[in-house]
Amino acid sequence: MTVEFLGIRGFGQVGGVGKTGRTGSTQKTDKAGGAEGTSFSSALQGANQMQAATHTDQAERAARVQALKEQVANGSYEPDLNKVASSLLKFLVEEG
Repeated sequence: MTVEFLGIRGFGQVGGVGKTGRTGSTQKTDKAGGAEGTSFSSALQGANQMQAATHTDQAERAARVQALKEQVANGSYEPDLNKVASSLLKFLVEEG
């Protein structure tokens, strides 16, 4: 069987018509993954570690924001004016 897509003929047989396989069985794959691939479980572990790190970063950020809100509310917040000026200059230079 050949495949025709948008009037262009494909590469010949598709899907191994001449090959017979066992019905209902699954193919085994290399679990080690080799040097090129990684296993699903290690990728999942990495994702879980990143999620945990992100969660702690978000908790620390929320605590910092709450502390700044309290400082602003009681009038004790004093920003670093040099940092503010530097940020404003960078913004103005990028816009212009």
